[in-house]
Amino acid sequence: HRLREREACPPRTTAALIANLAHRLTDRDRAILDLVWEHRVLTSQQITALFFRTRERTHQRLRQLHGLHALSSFQPWVPNGTAARHWVLGPVGAHVLAVDQGISVRELGFRHEAALSIAVSAKLGHQVGVNDFFVHLRAYARHRDDGTRLTTWWSERRCLSQWGDHARPDAFGQWRETRKHASPTQVGFFLEHDTGTEPLTRVADKLNGYADLARETGSTTPVLFWLPSAAREANLRRLIGTPPVPVATAVQLPTSAPEGPAGPVWLPAGITGPRQRLATLANAWEFTT
Repeated sequence: HRLREREACPPRTTAALIANLAHRLTDRDRAILDLVWEHRVLTSQQITALFFRTRERTHQRLRQLHGLHALSSFQPWVPNGTAARHWVLGPVGAHVLAVDQGISVRELGFRHEAALSIAVSAKLGHQVGVNDFFVHLRAYARHRDDGTRLTTWWSERRCLSQWGDHARPDAFGQWRETRKHASPTQVGFFLEHDTGTEPLTRVADKLNGYADLARETGSTTPVLFWLPSAAREANLRRLIGTPPVPVATAVQLPTSAPEGPAGPVWLPAGITGPRQRLATLANAWEFTT
């Protein structure tokens, strides 16, 4: 990737800068810093969907946080038009997060150059896509305002520290959906966000690690494959047949789709029936052997 704009070198982080930022941060600001650090990078559009009502208010506050060196930003080069502005944790923001957690910046694991390296990484598009999946869930729950919510959203690096000996999901989530005249339904899941760049045999081979994890833990958490096209979904399903762990597949939806991945887009592998809502996957394999 080439960048349209390079991040200016930040000033030396001083106690005065840290204190000034800490004094100005709202609870929402701190939540933004936490999320950006946990998930490496968020776009302006994603931050709007998660925290604001209008793009104008988002841009105003992000500019302020940028000026306070709480966040750093970049715009990837694109052949046509202008790319979205992308945001990563800034050096002064990292110090405030570390203080909030009672640790040092070194213990937090933050280096400004490393944080910005996602800008030129081949994994940028993949990371933004993974984050988009969960942003859609949170935004959908936010608009329902009935107790439906994304209760857990773990990053790839947190998953790696938890399950890396066996499985390496792109993320782990837990989704809770409130239903009329029924108890809420909750499902935990591993996400595999597929961009179409890997051979499908390699994608299918990932299920071996999930099977090993299931045998060790006794837990059969569904693995969700979020695929870029209907053709690739069909080919993957033919390849995996009836897999050793619960698997469901869906085709990535346009951002305008109202329910996004929460809706009836999931097709469980190895069983027949219509596509299901994310929440109903909790019981999709209940009567299979």
